[in-house]
Amino acid sequence: MPPMSDALLSDPFPRQPSLLPDEAPDAAALAAAAASPGSAGHYDELHGRPASASATGELAPLWARFWQATGAAGWQDLAARAQRVQRRVQEDGATYNVYADPNNPTRAWPLELMPVLVGAGEWAHIEAGVAQRARLLDAALADVYGPRHLLDEGLLPPSLVLGHPQCLRAMHGVVPPGGVHLHIAAFDLARGPEGGWRVLGQRTQAPSGLGYLLENRLIIAQQFPEAFRALNVQRVAAAFQTLLQGLLRLSPAGERSRVVLLTPGPHNETYFEQVFLARYLGLTLVESGDLTVRANRLFLKTLHGLESVHVLLRRVDDEYLDPLELRADSTLGVPGLLQALRAGEVVVANAPGAGWLESPGLAAFWPGVAERLLGEQLLLPAATSWWCGEEAVWARLAPELAEYVVAPTFPGGGAEPAQVAAALPPAARAALRARIDADPAAYTLQSRVRPSETPVWRPRTSAMAGEGALEPRAVVLRVFALADGAGGWRVLPGGLARVAQRRDGQHDPWLSMQRGSASADTWVQTEGEVDTTSLLPRPLTPADLQGWHRTVTSRSAENLFWLGRYTERAENSVRLARLTLEALTGSFTHGASPPVLRALDALARRHGLVGPGVPGPEHGLRVFERALVHALGDADGSMSVAFNLRALRGCAQALRERLSQEHWKLIHEVGDHFQQHYTQVMQASAAGRIEPLADALGVLGRVTTHLAAITGAQTDRMTRDDGWRLLSVGRQIERLDFLAHALATGFEHGLPQRDDGFALLLGLFDSTITYRAQFQARREVPPLLHLLVFDTDNPRALAWVARTLHDRFLKLARHEPLWAHGQAAQLPRPERWPLEVVAMPNPQGEHAALLAALHDCSAQALALSDAIGRQLFSHVGAVDRAVWQ
Repeated sequence: MPPMSDALLSDPFPRQPSLLPDEAPDAAALAAAAASPGSAGHYDELHGRPASASATGELAPLWARFWQATGAAGWQDLAARAQRVQRRVQEDGATYNVYADPNNPTRAWPLELMPVLVGAGEWAHIEAGVAQRARLLDAALADVYGPRHLLDEGLLPPSLVLGHPQCLRAMHGVVPPGGVHLHIAAFDLARGPEGGWRVLGQRTQAPSGLGYLLENRLIIAQQFPEAFRALNVQRVAAAFQTLLQGLLRLSPAGERSRVVLLTPGPHNETYFEQVFLARYLGLTLVESGDLTVRANRLFLKTLHGLESVHVLLRRVDDEYLDPLELRADSTLGVPGLLQALRAGEVVVANAPGAGWLESPGLAAFWPGVAERLLGEQLLLPAATSWWCGEEAVWARLAPELAEYVVAPTFPGGGAEPAQVAAALPPAARAALRARIDADPAAYTLQSRVRPSETPVWRPRTSAMAGEGALEPRAVVLRVFALADGAGGWRVLPGGLARVAQRRDGQHDPWLSMQRGSASADTWVQTEGEVDTTSLLPRPLTPADLQGWHRTVTSRSAENLFWLGRYTERAENSVRLARLTLEALTGSFTHGASPPVLRALDALARRHGLVGPGVPGPEHGLRVFERALVHALGDADGSMSVAFNLRALRGCAQALRERLSQEHWKLIHEVGDHFQQHYTQVMQASAAGRIEPLADALGVLGRVTTHLAAITGAQTDRMTRDDGWRLLSVGRQIERLDFLAHALATGFEHGLPQRDDGFALLLGLFDSTITYRAQFQARREVPPLLHLLVFDTDNPRALAWVARTLHDRFLKLARHEPLWAHGQAAQLPRPERWPLEVVAMPNPQGEHAALLAALHDCSAQALALSDAIGRQLFSHVGAVDRAVWQ
């Protein structure tokens, strides 16, 4: 046996040599090599210095650490991570609505892959400056709506403050609970070419962005978990906890307060983030119709009565908050809200009347106000501004207009957006100057700020060029200060970064989302421990859970009710349309009987499938057929398939906070897919390539499958609370009305006596297979009525529908037993009808008893709908009940 080598003796477990190179590529070097040069006159965030002609050189220390933690494998995976970000945005349904764009009003939230990094040292400076400005603005509000020293002493120009439409006369002398006007203040910051941060603007009415900030963090932190930990990125939950605790501290009900978030509704551009923020903070999302003021107190209208509201976190602008005292035409506010605020019965965050603080014309006056109110100099400078309402200012600067950004002094309404005067053609610039000459107070000139540029990742257009590149883009950072309710402020460690989508930013000097900017997560490094505060609530005790119920607001209740009705109505209209088109197709070969055609004509007209002026199929078969096919896609037709699908989507949109993502996606898709396929059929028909009837049947078949999935989601995936019961009651009301009327129409036209009529009735009840399994080929009235009316095991039988409606309605309205039992007593009970009576015709051959009972079924179903609307949604009864004080 040969002697063992020294190597084997020293290493008893020899390993195969690695096939990898001795040194893995350095991710920071890869990033530096892939970085495009920054723009001259801007600060380069990636390299931590003013931009130069070349991007070569060392990265800023924070970015170097980021790439070291991400590693070379992470660099090579950026394309996949960017795709995961976009997929997550789509899965979350994150949107930003721009209704000024008719071609693409609902846009996916534009989120960049790379975060914006802020070091601990510079954040400390930002934090101190933002907190100071928040204190200043709150003190200024207290003075202007109180003693008005600032106006009397000339530190703020009265014409600028009192002339602002959002300086509310109704708030003069009002002292909100705790004397706190501002609870959330947002400041837009940009780093100048020299590296210092300055304030571009502030948002004080109802600042947006907190929900999107959370969405950004949840998505981007998952893409770079190693870097997130290595950089000691500070968490944001503690700041939100400070906000909630501050609101409760000021509330008249203390820890027992109900806090709600008031939204303008689903058509607001930032509705997604309002839903997201309400879920994160555990608040009830409400619209104006959910609230009412009684005896100077604010209440939430729920299925169980009126529940007190103590704190209102609002996303509705000032002038729309109370139609009694502000804009009389507002449908977004709550009548009497200001009086409840005056009485100290509700905390409104932010208090009405804070909008005038946002005017850029005030920027030059804040340093003097800070000296007067705080005795301090401002830590964060602002972009230099000149209000043209001062005659000498405009006279001096008018010849130099091209050097400035022109912004509206009174933002909102029909005000022009901020624009770089130099970017305008000479004629447009002259027209702008003329408008300023005509109304100088309406305009403010601001010095042009060149925001710093942060790296964004872009894939290479050529596969041979490598994985991707880092391109510089201008960035503006929105930072939020949150009041603690005790006179202090906490600055949320992070912010909502807005990133330009192109290098030339002259079209949009402040990078607004409305004009196409994207967003990025903001990582703030901390030198100490990362705050592990969580917003998870305290553990619930058995005592807490006794009598607990999920609150269903009256608005949500009404939308759930109609979600059920429109789901059922869509199914019924699609089934009726399919059966009608199939009968019309069969009439060419088998010859559909005249009674069947007349019955289908009556049903189609009652359910909006054809217009009143269309001749019946007996008089114009082709005309009737074409009219029906064309009406399917008429979204303005009050009961067409397209209208029902659009209405279904509208109800679901208003219930985003209650529906699962899968449920919402199904409802969102069914209308889009129907419209897409239907349009293709009609275009092909117009071009003469196809006969539309057969392909229209295919489109309706796909809709039927989609609606079956939606029904499954409602039946199997929703919590059986009062909201679900109301949805189910809505479905059963619609089903009882449709089936009872359809059966009555069938008997009125003698369909049970004809083979095709008998088959049509079974098809309308979706019970063909069940009937054949039980009664084979029998074509007799008693077994037909047994299945369609009396069978309590058949979910399409009138007895099953009516009993289900009766039982679920009583459980839904159990908190009002007298009213509920009175209404339930009037509901039909088909299982109690004597079959031997309703199945037998009278001497004239008519089923008079059956028809009377069926028409009564339909009438009582619709009467219950009206009663539910009055009692559970409107709360206009003679006696109000407050179930929670």
